Amino acid sequence: MNIRRVVTGKNVAGKSVFISVGSSPREMALQHTPGFVSSPQWKIDGTPDLAKRDGADPMASESTMLASVGGSVFWMITFPPDSVMMSPDWKPELAGPEHLKAAPGIAERFEMDNPGMHQTPTVDYVTVVKGRLVLELDDGKAVELKQGDTVVQQGARHAWRNPFAEPVTVSVVMLGATTV
Repeated sequence: MNIRRVVTGKNVAGKSVFISVGSSPREMALQHTPGFVSSPQWKIDGTPDLAKRDGADPMASESTMLASVGGSVFWMITFPPDSVMMSPDWKPELAGPEHLKAAPGIAERFEMDNPGMHQTPTVDYVTVVKGRLVLELDDGKAVELKQGDTVVQQGARHAWRNPFAEPVTVSVVMLGATTV
């Protein structure tokens, strides 16, 4: 996918500067799930501190991609058609470890008896950037989403399905939330 990520900030004199221009170091095209691309763009734990100028890229480490309470994660994801996972050539035993590396903290929440279904303690703002996708909830109800559609996902148990022939790309901002 090679998402171009432009990060700005301020220098010690308080002037706006470009901190980096290029791909996220955590962008990953999964070899064992062809067409699946995970491109985490940024992560903040807790309330952002704009006075902090250490220049550290939060995507340089392989920490969890689950947003902490009060924190946020910005992510671009391309899902291949579901037919990729239905292919006799697809090997979940090889794909699983890749998904765990691409989405640590989230991939562990996927249900083995209902592939794709999961729940996170987050409020997610999702925008379909390109293609079509189906959002399925745990009651079996589903809504088809197309380019430009948005979702506010509030900690619901859900799955993203791509029954279509083309890949779909979504932009996701996850906000860490408290739960009851």
